[in-house]
Amino acid sequence: MSRLPALSLRDNPDPEAARAAFAADGDLSVFDGVISRRLVAYLFDLLLISALVLLVAASFWVIGILSLGLLSPLLSVIILFVPWAYHTLTIGGRRAATPGMRLFDLEVRRLDGERPGYLLAALLTAIFYVTVAATSWLVLLVALFNARGRTLHDFLCGTVVVRVAALDAARL
Repeated sequence: MSRLPALSLRDNPDPEAARAAFAADGDLSVFDGVISRRLVAYLFDLLLISALVLLVAASFWVIGILSLGLLSPLLSVIILFVPWAYHTLTIGGRRAATPGMRLFDLEVRRLDGERPGYLLAALLTAIFYVTVAATSWLVLLVALFNARGRTLHDFLCGTVVVRVAALDAARL
């Protein structure tokens, strides 16, 4: 039985094409417009995270009333994990991108061209939130000073964000 060729790197990545694109002397077209797209994608994701937090808060408000306030302290702890879980589950998943990133044709990849997986996505997300909280978003300025638009958490985790359509074109 023969396999049909993949139509998109979203479904079946070609590691050789990805490695060539991520090489030091590789084609930088997969990184064109990544910084601006990441910013708008994050704002979109922030809206989705806010909606999830409101949903969790409303459900725990009801649970808090029913438990006479005994379970209310759990709300603050669980609300802290909503953004972390959102990013970890979506970046570590099959698409390697949050809904906002998918909307703007972005995907997270390791430097070897593979998708990150859940463990690396959890680490990437934790480092993102720690560095952003510690520097009041100033840490993200790192992306302005490198050709691939990598942020500090990308450097620390060995990841890069690419435009999927450009990566597909580089593959052909």
